[in-house]
Amino acid sequence: MIRKFSILNRRRFTSGLLLGAGALWAPGVLAEQLTQTPRQNEGPFYPDHLPLDTDNDLLVINDAINPAVGVVSHLSGRILDQNGAPVRNAEVKIWQVDSKGSYLHSQSSNRANRDKNFQGFGRFLTSSKGEYYFRTIKPVAYDSRTPHIHFAVETKAKPRFTTQLYIKGEPENERDNVLRGIREPKLRDAVIKEFTPISASRTGELSATFDIVLGYTPEA
Repeated sequence: MIRKFSILNRRRFTSGLLLGAGALWAPGVLAEQLTQTPRQNEGPFYPDHLPLDTDNDLLVINDAINPAVGVVSHLSGRILDQNGAPVRNAEVKIWQVDSKGSYLHSQSSNRANRDKNFQGFGRFLTSSKGEYYFRTIKPVAYDSRTPHIHFAVETKAKPRFTTQLYIKGEPENERDNVLRGIREPKLRDAVIKEFTPISASRTGELSATFDIVLGYTPEA
């Protein structure tokens, strides 16, 4: 039986996962040392109906017994402002296709065969250190798109910031027109991250760290 990822286990896992990432950023870091995360379009498949469960564990809906199909991936990072300071209480939302290439959207391709156990959408409110965490599946390719995960960051003072996360080493990246739309190599690299095997996992779980640097100070 698969149980919901507990808050305690999530905190223990996240604290270890974010330790290295936290050392990379600190308030007071010069703005010119930061690479602003490029903004990308939201895309046409933001959920047109939200799932019954919208927490940060996309593998299990509420207390369902069966988990979603896919390679379990732990996704974490920090939301930072243009000066490198962590952004607290920012709402981070993600959405992606399931293992069959279908979004949680009525117009998505292959929606008739959609994995009903995959939440498809999740959200998380950042901590005082700007941290977020999601448990999801490794994204897969669909239609003409390379594997990716959509991100939206919302704060009280600023409108929604949207971008996408891609997998380092994915062959389809070179043929993806949306990713190639980021002309500057340094900016393109900012949204391409490694999905690394977790050595302690017996089931091939992965982890990825994606820090998002906003091009503004939310409180301004």
